[in-house]
Amino acid sequence: MNRSERMYSVLEALRRAPGSAATAAQLAGRLEVSARTIKRDITALQEAGCPIWAQTGPGGGYVLAESATMPPVNFTASQAVAVAVALEVLPAGSPFSADARAALGKLLDAQDPSQRSRARGLASKVWVMAPVDGPHARVSILRVVERSLDEQVAVSIRYLSNKAVVTRRVVEPIILAWGNGTWFLVAHCQLRDDVRWFKLAHIERAELTGVPYTPRALSDIGTPPRQARAIEL
Repeated sequence: MNRSERMYSVLEALRRAPGSAATAAQLAGRLEVSARTIKRDITALQEAGCPIWAQTGPGGGYVLAESATMPPVNFTASQAVAVAVALEVLPAGSPFSADARAALGKLLDAQDPSQRSRARGLASKVWVMAPVDGPHARVSILRVVERSLDEQVAVSIRYLSNKAVVTRRVVEPIILAWGNGTWFLVAHCQLRDDVRWFKLAHIERAELTGVPYTPRALSDIGTPPRQARAIEL
């Protein structure tokens, strides 16, 4: 990462937490440089007119004024390629994959022509082996499950068990989980009055019921595997 990209990253880190302070050590750890380098970059940004000030005392650090007018979001070539690589290795039938592709298109549209050309050149130097295409959920089913989870509305599903038994259930989604090479919908099943793990690839049909539900506590799922973790933004 060159200096201009690093300084932009510093501004982005401060912009994402308006009014909150970030120390030089925190910024340095995030960008993998020294605290001294961050302090030099902050000084240069201040001299260029960026409204950054140092906040002293407990919880202190660098703060970007909430009223600051920031330039349009821009993405470096490396950031664009990083997103593209993540999408290429994403298993087929993954939740939000359609939105992810649309987001990558918007990211490329936000780049200036030179950065877009640089990103495409860099991307051509990164190859991935095509994943083995196994059973996966249809996009139409994924869309229903995504909406159900986001809007907290129960969903009616037609489900094929591992023993080829078909059942119809109304479920209240809790989380989506990836493990053992497949995606699961973890939900409270009204038929069984208990939490069940449904393979997304085994859901043959899904429809929103329009009936809202109160989200269950994550503790209802039980103790997760040690390596399991939520997506962080």
